[in-house]
Amino acid sequence: MDHTAHQHHSTHHAGHEEHADHTSHTAHAGHDAHGQGHGQGPASWSMAVKATLHCLTGCAIGEILGMVIGTALMWGNAQTMALAITLAFLFGYSFTLFAVLRAGLSFKSALKVALAADTVSIAVMELVDNTIIALTPGAMDAHLTEGLFWYALLGGFAVAFVLTTPVNKWMIGRGKGHAVVHAYH
Repeated sequence: MDHTAHQHHSTHHAGHEEHADHTSHTAHAGHDAHGQGHGQGPASWSMAVKATLHCLTGCAIGEILGMVIGTALMWGNAQTMALAITLAFLFGYSFTLFAVLRAGLSFKSALKVALAADTVSIAVMELVDNTIIALTPGAMDAHLTEGLFWYALLGGFAVAFVLTTPVNKWMIGRGKGHAVVHAYH
């Protein structure tokens, strides 16, 4: 009888372990599905990174072009920075504008989508980048041929990317920002 009780206890214990493993496996599978849902959901980090890189590319082209033009024309820092920021917005918007125009939207509709998708992202990126350049000693007076100019600019873009990505994720999760653009892809 003791042996039967022990066997019953062992069977019960083995069943319990199997149940625990099954529960653990089920919970793990649920966790995997949950993780996959986030990767494919409207507010995934992947989507936020892509949206930020998209914005960063336009901003970088515009800002560098503005710096080159301002320097070539021997403008002061304020004029050069104003041109660089203006071109950063122009190029940032144009990347999205051309993408949604290709999807078949009218120019007016495409412009509305580009403004809705990129305004906050570009503004945050430009604020962070230009603040870093302004706060880096000597960067405002550095010439295009000097390493300090490029280190400050690229460092500013890197920090702006890190800070803007969560902003884009938050906006996409609320159906704003680049979530608007994805409706046309």
